[in-house]
Amino acid sequence: MADLLNLAGKTAFVTGASGGLGAHFAAVLASAGAAVIVGARREDALADVAARIRAAGGACTTATLDISSAASITSVEPLLAKVDILVNNAGIVIEKPFLEQSEADWDAVVDTNAKGMFLLTQAVARAMRARGAGGSVINIASILGLRQGGMVMTYAVSKAAAIQFTRIAALELARFGIRVNAICPGYIATDLNSAFWETESGKAMLKRIPQRRLGALPELDGPLLLLASDASSYMTGSVIVADGGHLVSTL
Repeated sequence: MADLLNLAGKTAFVTGASGGLGAHFAAVLASAGAAVIVGARREDALADVAARIRAAGGACTTATLDISSAASITSVEPLLAKVDILVNNAGIVIEKPFLEQSEADWDAVVDTNAKGMFLLTQAVARAMRARGAGGSVINIASILGLRQGGMVMTYAVSKAAAIQFTRIAALELARFGIRVNAICPGYIATDLNSAFWETESGKAMLKRIPQRRLGALPELDGPLLLLASDASSYMTGSVIVADGGHLVSTL
């Protein structure tokens, strides 16, 4: 099994990798043997992520990138020519009531979470097709793409779009040996959200998760390595949910 999950000789590109899930995913892929390219807008933060990966013995390159900009993606195309694994992780959320969401809010979230996924996957898939070696695309969606939540209309819509994008891209790219799958995390503990879970609202939400707890970042490592490696060679268009049972909770 360890050999099956070995990514030695592979190159992985992870977006939104300046912190949080993206930085963690990049480190996991590097520890499995992949040469990792980390992409995000914050150059200094990317440099810190790359330094940590290299200090742990991994290979890492940085790519300053605005995922919502076609011109920015074009600027990193030389790096895309050798990518075997793409992790579309970049995403933002703006929390506001539906009636207070602005057109600018919609554009910011959807351009990053959905349009950016489309643009980069298209560029990487073209490079994979030209190389004739196939590859794996992993889209980081969310359980909010499958269920509803207040205050996050634009985010939830963008994640639902990511799931449907995964399925249609899988259909069209299968002939080129390119697999496209998605991971839908539930609520995962990070430094950014730790304060919320100590509030009454946070504690009430935890009670609605059947496992009665948050997920931890390492609990996404299995789904990530499965989809990145040949262990999932006959999987495409799949949507893997890792949420402690949240989606199957009772009304």
